[in-house]
Amino acid sequence: MALLPERKNILEMARGAIMERVDVEMDRVIKNILDPNTPAKKKRSITLRIDLMPEENRGRVDMKVQCKSTLAPMVDVSTAMCITTGRQGELLLAGLLPQVPGQIDLDGNEAPAPAFARIGR
Repeated sequence: MALLPERKNILEMARGAIMERVDVEMDRVIKNILDPNTPAKKKRSITLRIDLMPEENRGRVDMKVQCKSTLAPMVDVSTAMCITTGRQGELLLAGLLPQVPGQIDLDGNEAPAPAFARIGR
């Protein structure tokens, strides 16, 4: 009596490529969860879609597997800016800071100068 091969899980088909794809997406999801730029409690998901396409005589089935993840988007970044002009009259955006530049805070640190971005040409 011939021995039957060991029964495999459907995810082990394609020489383990399906499980590998799930692992890749799981890595992406875990990295997204650990990213402090994403909302902690937002739901993430992994979707595994298996399409089966039988031939007319039903003796063969082609299987196509798609694995994808849905991640949490990065949280919005908010800042305040004021519009000002530079020494040559060019328009600038200046980032507003909580302290006056050069002022010393309670920890003895000097407040930095604001960042400026040129507008237009």
